[in-house]
Amino acid sequence: MKGTILIKKAMCKSCGLCIEACPKGSIFISKKINEKSYFPAEFDKKNNECTGCGLCAVMCPEAIIEVYREKK
Repeated sequence: MKGTILIKKAMCKSCGLCIEACPKGSIFISKKINEKSYFPAEFDKKNNECTGCGLCAVMCPEAIIEVYREKK
């Protein structure tokens, strides 16, 4: 199953918990600063291995990650 995530970058505080939780390594820390002067987490669209498992969203203390799964 393929998935994708949407991260609200303006609200991300760069804690890295989503990165640690992702079993496919589909999230990384951006090199661009957000409005709160943090380097937010970013979804790797180029090497998308995401299955839509939702672990990143569960681990996010700010609840700013939305998970989407492709329908079969």
